[in-house]
Amino acid sequence: MSQASADLLGARALPRHELLGPRNGAAPDPGPGPDRTAWRVLLVDARAEDARPLAEALRRHGHHVEQAHSGCGALRAYEGGEVDLVLLDLDLPDVDGLEVCRRLRARGRTALLALTARGGELDVVLGLQAGADDYLVKPCGLRELLARMEAVMRRVRPRPVSQTLSIGALRIDAALREVRLGGRSITVTRKEFDLLHLLAAQPEAVITREQLMREVWAGSWSRRTVDTHVSSLRAKLGSREWIVTVHGVGFRIGPG
Repeated sequence: MSQASADLLGARALPRHELLGPRNGAAPDPGPGPDRTAWRVLLVDARAEDARPLAEALRRHGHHVEQAHSGCGALRAYEGGEVDLVLLDLDLPDVDGLEVCRRLRARGRTALLALTARGGELDVVLGLQAGADDYLVKPCGLRELLARMEAVMRRVRPRPVSQTLSIGALRIDAALREVRLGGRSITVTRKEFDLLHLLAAQPEAVITREQLMREVWAGSWSRRTVDTHVSSLRAKLGSREWIVTVHGVGFRIGPG
């Protein structure tokens, strides 16, 4: 398989001169660096001829790849061994991909990335509501896929954090589920605590509303719900600066 073929996934119909890769001036594939984490990937695609080049590319990047070409095959493979991340095509011959997504999500917290040709806005919404952690439309670049995989794995398996988080005068104790500001106890609801802890655990990151909905409200989609809880927390903390709005993206923890 040529580098160009590996760089664009799901683009079998494109003429060769349109493929991404060194011939078009793209940077060479960096390959599997020495510090790259190896994951056990379940690649689910009805078309074996499309899945094979991607599986080879992922293996070159150090990952262990198992393939399935049907919904039932995906569920059997998932039950048959440990899987870190599922790449799931939603167009399957036996079981609808959204149903497979829901069943996989019900069976565990394995990272799940929908990798499919279904590119409509409703398709994306349904895929995320069915339990996908991210949604990527084919054709797509290999580099983007690898970056999305890494981002999903960071969210699903975040680095361990201390039981007590400290941001300036703010203290968040995960064991006691207690919030203190300058030594004063702040009474918060369960969801307010979960939201504040998620932001404080990644102090340099902007957390999207969608991620907050997935991780705090288990995927219930309501922009108003997030904004209401943010407003309540700001009032209890006595300043809007503790939770900073990044317009068009989401929120991050602030210095107070």
